[in-house]
Amino acid sequence: MKKLEILSKSGRQTKIFARDLAKELKKFVPRKTGKATVIGISGDLGAGKTTFVQGFAKALGVKERITSPTFVIMKKFPIHKHKIKNSFFSFFYHFDFYRLSSAKDLQALDFRKIAADPKNLVVVEWSDRIKNFNRNVSIRIDVGHGKKNERIIKMTAK
Repeated sequence: MKKLEILSKSGRQTKIFARDLAKELKKFVPRKTGKATVIGISGDLGAGKTTFVQGFAKALGVKERITSPTFVIMKKFPIHKHKIKNSFFSFFYHFDFYRLSSAKDLQALDFRKIAADPKNLVVVEWSDRIKNFNRNVSIRIDVGHGKKNERIIKMTAK
């Protein structure tokens, strides 16, 4: 298990950390799982979860503006493989579980099918909202408030 903790003093620093994680993802995620790589992000409202996802998606070459999918729950984007050397991912899925109440809610989203495809990279905001969901994540990110505008970002990779 790999752990890392950083102190971010701005949204820009949070995006840079996320960008660097995206570029170095192979160091943290074993490819022999035969399923999607799932990153679970938790933290209070306004902690910086979406800011993190914005930096992460940009590093993958996602051109669209990344906003929290709180009301649509899921967004899908193609990954531009030239951005990440030797990328084995084809699609980036951005989920927001804030409005979900149980694992049954995931069935309507075809989450099981998405999570079964090793070519998918899945990032879930509010991953802690679904009981026991985080035991299925490859990387867990916890974003917390620090002093003033600071954020404490903790990453745990299996």
